[in-house]
Amino acid sequence: MRLATYNVEWFNALFDDQGRVMADDQPSARHQTSRAQQLHALRAVFRAVDADGVLVVEGPDSNGRRSTVKALRAFAAWAGLRARQAVHGYPSDSEQEIAFLYDPDRLSVRHDPQGGSVPPFDGTYRYDLDADGVSEAIRFSKPPLELALSSGGRDLRLIGVHAKSKAPHGRVSAADFTRISIENRRKQLAQCLWIRARAEAHLAAGESLIVLGDFNDGPGLDTYERLFGRSGVEIVLGTDAPRLHDPHADMALASRIGLTPTTARFWLAPQKRYFEALLDFIMLSPDLVPGAAWRIWHPFNDPEIGPDLRDALLSASDHFPVTVDLPS
Repeated sequence: MRLATYNVEWFNALFDDQGRVMADDQPSARHQTSRAQQLHALRAVFRAVDADGVLVVEGPDSNGRRSTVKALRAFAAWAGLRARQAVHGYPSDSEQEIAFLYDPDRLSVRHDPQGGSVPPFDGTYRYDLDADGVSEAIRFSKPPLELALSSGGRDLRLIGVHAKSKAPHGRVSAADFTRISIENRRKQLAQCLWIRARAEAHLAAGESLIVLGDFNDGPGLDTYERLFGRSGVEIVLGTDAPRLHDPHADMALASRIGLTPTTARFWLAPQKRYFEALLDFIMLSPDLVPGAAWRIWHPFNDPEIGPDLRDALLSASDHFPVTVDLPS
């Protein structure tokens, strides 16, 4: 079984309100890329990855006019993908939905949100963000997607994540940049504590668990991490057994000032250069780790990727797919 997580930059801009694919010469929301160019690149990437199930981060919008599921099914039909069914959870407050595109001949999938002692992800979580002794209400702008998944007699729990971005947006002063960055990191950490609490409930129940997606964070990613002692990724992985496992996160933790894998590539206009970061992860419960094989489909660092797929990866999104192959 191959599972993937893929943040598709502004996927929503490639569909009309009826969920139809717009493969034309009009500009996409991706810089200097037409909708046709981005769509054809995405088709090449999805076909190459050929996953049984893909967590689509920044999926098409869902509102009174638009449907995430309808758009993804239209894309799968247009691209000729075997992963042709889609499931969507709680709608977000943005045009970036978390959804799951999958092969119904290989997987049985249903949206199965949890509650109990840990609040449901469309609810409110209380956490003292500023250490003043008073807990604040935390909400997800993009509530995680909780799925019950089965294949060949194996049952899995899956939590799809698009955690809070820490970067300030728009023109702000240096003081406001620092203040907003710290506030956003607090919110991101609180969201990760919430996800970890849900993960611990599944692990305590002896369930096989996969937590995957874009965490907008990683060990050693920025200087503000020092204020809080650890990254959101470390929180979700856990410090005590049972821990979740992702080898790319472990590499980053072991080498904070050395070589580390990356899953995203952004253009920084002031510096006139690209910046790479490790933001996307697939974390497994201990029972799923033996025999599992992870891969970052990086256009420059993966020697199996040829020129055509390299160009498609660069045109399709500012993130690259991450996959894990689980033995039968």
